[in-house]
Amino acid sequence: MKKALFLGALLAATPLAAQAAGSSTPLRFVLIPKVVHPWFDKLNTGAHAAADMIAKTTGQKIEIEYRAPQTADVSSQNDIIERAIATHPDGLILDLLDEKGNRATMDEAIEQKIPMTVFDSLPPEGMNITAVGADFCEQGTIAAERLATLIGKKGEVAIMMGVPTAPNHTLRAECEKKVFAKYPEIKVVATGIDNDSIETGQKQASAIMQAHPNLAGWVACDASGPVGIGQAIRESGKAGKVQEVGLDNLNDMLQLIKDGVAESTASSRPEMQGYWAVVSAWQSAMGQKTPKYIDTGIDVITKKSL
Repeated sequence: MKKALFLGALLAATPLAAQAAGSSTPLRFVLIPKVVHPWFDKLNTGAHAAADMIAKTTGQKIEIEYRAPQTADVSSQNDIIERAIATHPDGLILDLLDEKGNRATMDEAIEQKIPMTVFDSLPPEGMNITAVGADFCEQGTIAAERLATLIGKKGEVAIMMGVPTAPNHTLRAECEKKVFAKYPEIKVVATGIDNDSIETGQKQASAIMQAHPNLAGWVACDASGPVGIGQAIRESGKAGKVQEVGLDNLNDMLQLIKDGVAESTASSRPEMQGYWAVVSAWQSAMGQKTPKYIDTGIDVITKKSL
């Protein structure tokens, strides 16, 4: 009921001419994530759910083209963005790998008058673009505070950084470090970089635990890192000895919680991010003002809440 009322309000604010034109001509949005990854598959599911909802509610058909880089490389992502711009879509929906590295291609989209929405990241400074996602600092803070409590607020900890240039990963790491800095007996002894790869995260975590045999616990800054960390903890026989608080809700992460390898995860909501990114892109395509930020919230998932 609330969704219907909200959409009614959106439609009331949309010019009738644009509604009429849109209903007969499909809008085409190009959705470009950081990399091929199960988390973005969940987001894409939410994006298509929003497209279906808009079509059923308004008659406006929406086509979503999902174009993911094979690796988390800003040059590859920019190439995909540039090729998308050349097709003149009705909107770009982006997850930025590097706000500085992505800036030039985003400026090109602005010059071409192509509306943009970002998700799971923040827009470059000075760009008036709607961002959809969780509060990244809050997410990292929740994870770090849970870990601090688990280890009795003392001991050695490590952070898996994700993609160091990604604004959301960087912000989570900064806020995790601030939490640990509050506790004199907690020491951050290592940081790994997984570049959004579970396999890389596993190798990094294994190496760090070998170098620091007294490590008490882990937090991460992306969805891949905590899965790799959990695999490394399991393989080393340190489940229950090295604590882990993960991020996000990949099926492998949830299994690690079920198996007692990880205590919990501070999860953003990828399906909801995809859903509201498409709603925002639709409103932009209709020439309407959109919010500066849409906060989709955080779920703390434990073995009990599963």
